[in-house]
Amino acid sequence: MIHWDLNPEITRLFGVLSLRYYSFLFALGLVLAYITLKGIFTNEKISTEKLEPLFIYVVIGTVLGARLGHCLFYEPEYYLSHIAEFFLPVRKTNEEWEITGFQGLSSHGGAIGVLIAILFYSKKYKINYLWLLDRIAIVTPLTATFIRVGNFMNSEIIGKPTNSNYGVIFHRFDNIPRHPAQLYEAFSYLLIFIILFVVYKKGRKQNDGYIFGLFMILLFTTRFLIEFLKINQVMFENNLFINMGQLLSIPFILIGVFLLKKTSIIKNI
Repeated sequence: MIHWDLNPEITRLFGVLSLRYYSFLFALGLVLAYITLKGIFTNEKISTEKLEPLFIYVVIGTVLGARLGHCLFYEPEYYLSHIAEFFLPVRKTNEEWEITGFQGLSSHGGAIGVLIAILFYSKKYKINYLWLLDRIAIVTPLTATFIRVGNFMNSEIIGKPTNSNYGVIFHRFDNIPRHPAQLYEAFSYLLIFIILFVVYKKGRKQNDGYIFGLFMILLFTTRFLIEFLKINQVMFENNLFINMGQLLSIPFILIGVFLLKKTSIIKNI
């Protein structure tokens, strides 16, 4: 068994601000995605001048969508009565405000936020929406890989108990060997990134929306399946047949199937 008891905090800046592995890896994933996307734009002989504003739109959409998604999908009762904590990295405990960082981000909310942000961007800069989504879809799993490694560093989003010899004991949670579900997802997302990148390189003439549709099917089907190995994130999920992550994945998978059908990749659905 692997024993895991890492302090999720790297250091404290000025004795107040906490620098965590999760935040560092999240930022690193975004930077690597930006570099990869810049390479794609350069190879297609497309000006990279509009890449920086695209990156800003995507980052804002990701963070806001992920934060609001967590608050509304997983803890609506709490956050609707603590509106300030929707947008501020603080939490009120014992009548005092504590800087906690944004503890609670939803990948499904982040996906919705990115879709909306890119829609606004495409209208402002008059760029084909599906063409943009195809390119963003290639690099998104790369960022997701680092985010899930960050979850592992935080000892969060842990798996169900296992007797396998690759089980991990997250001592910050309990002393039971569990599936390292975060790493399962991280490796899966890295593989999806490689698949999408190869598909892009091998077939430049796909209809717009094909790569994005394939991304939606691969990533959210993976998420749906790995959820069976995770413990529920919030109490109300114990009363559901499938958990919230799986419920939210289904519409994304269906959108992916629709896009593949629309682009004539799947013929007989």
